[in-house]
Amino acid sequence: MSALSVRQVRFRYLTLYGLRWLPAGLMIPVMILLMQERGLSLTQIGLVGTAQGLIVLALELPTGGLADALGRKPVLVAAWVVCLASLAIFAVADSFWLFFLSWALQGVYRALDSGPLESWYVDATLAADPDAEYERGLGHAGTVIGIAIGAGALLSGGLVALGPVGPVSALTLPMLVAIALQMVALIVLLMLLVEIRPARGAGALRASMIEAPRMVGQAVGLLRRSRVLLALVCVELFWGFGMVTFEGLLPVRLAEVIGDADRAAALLGPASSVAWLANAAGAALTPLLLRRLGAAPSAALMRVLQGVTVVGMGVFAGPVGVLIAYLACYTVHGASNPLHMGLLHRQVDGPYRTSVLSLNSMMAQPAGALGGVVLTTLADRTSISTAMLVGAVVLAVAAPLYLPAWRAGRNAAPVTADEPGDALPAPPAGPGDALAGAPAGPAPAVSPTPADSATQAGAAARAS
Repeated sequence: MSALSVRQVRFRYLTLYGLRWLPAGLMIPVMILLMQERGLSLTQIGLVGTAQGLIVLALELPTGGLADALGRKPVLVAAWVVCLASLAIFAVADSFWLFFLSWALQGVYRALDSGPLESWYVDATLAADPDAEYERGLGHAGTVIGIAIGAGALLSGGLVALGPVGPVSALTLPMLVAIALQMVALIVLLMLLVEIRPARGAGALRASMIEAPRMVGQAVGLLRRSRVLLALVCVELFWGFGMVTFEGLLPVRLAEVIGDADRAAALLGPASSVAWLANAAGAALTPLLLRRLGAAPSAALMRVLQGVTVVGMGVFAGPVGVLIAYLACYTVHGASNPLHMGLLHRQVDGPYRTSVLSLNSMMAQPAGALGGVVLTTLADRTSISTAMLVGAVVLAVAAPLYLPAWRAGRNAAPVTADEPGDALPAPPAGPGDALAGAPAGPAPAVSPTPADSATQAGAAARAS
């Protein structure tokens, strides 16, 4: 890794990151419609989607530990191969169970893909220059994901407009192109991602699988030893809960102010594409925020501002105001993710990086599920606006959780082994390190969407 310069590492990272999300952009506009075309009801589509969520929740930490023990590249290659298989099954699926299998494989893929690329970028950058500010690359990654998904969505729309080609339906065309792009991405990954691993072969795989649980346990132990790390991971609880407002409740709110669900869905489609660009623009602001305010104050400010934008979505009376608040929300969202992930990376060394990032990503899963139940129930019993206001408050109250990171940044004196404090003791040398999640993204329509468009994300997409 040290043979590469900081600029070369960043270029390879951003290239692979864009290729990773381009197929997702093709799938987002047509995935739900294609399942309906193949005979699935919306209820069945919702059930199919649970396969991915449950598997991600079950495998997030074990795969993070595996990547820490085995290395980033093999786990990432395995993830992209599983994704390719999932897309191939999806393209030909014509029954509930085949779609269920495809989404289950997507869950395996998301768990494996939950950050090896980002973790490789951070460690390769530090190997090239220990003083390098890798947050700049994380911010650029947020811009890349917005451009890649936006471009993919536009390409998808163009392919659908071309109409059926022989026996291939118009909605199937983007899926086939996504499969081709995923194959290209896998080849480029094998060429560009250079990683030095201490061991290879079947013996290394067995040893890594045995080592993975210990790596997970050590990562959990880091949370007990660092107030900073614990606070940062807890931000995801509030974030996951509050994201239900702009990923789940916004389409209902828009339909409410317009008075017609079909018109709202038609309007939200192009608005979602613009939201990805707004997300990219927000990510591009990261270097400016770092220079002016610093990472922790900026991250805290973004939490408050995102709460304010959700308030706007909940109280504005017309569709124009709601959509402006929606775009502002995703601009803030794009800036928030690289700031948060940069702070998280500063708190953990290589051997446990993947496991800690998997912990961070995993926290949003139960919080999002709880938010979905609580906020939708509240919306049914009161109003959509009330539920959104509650979600906005939850998003904003996470801001003080960045105070420990801010204090640790101001008090940069090293912590001795006998002093409990905010800085983490350096973990023992390990054979590898790996993952980080993908950023969340805008919901494309009133129907459920594939997880690639979400938190991530993600993710990371947190993924960077």
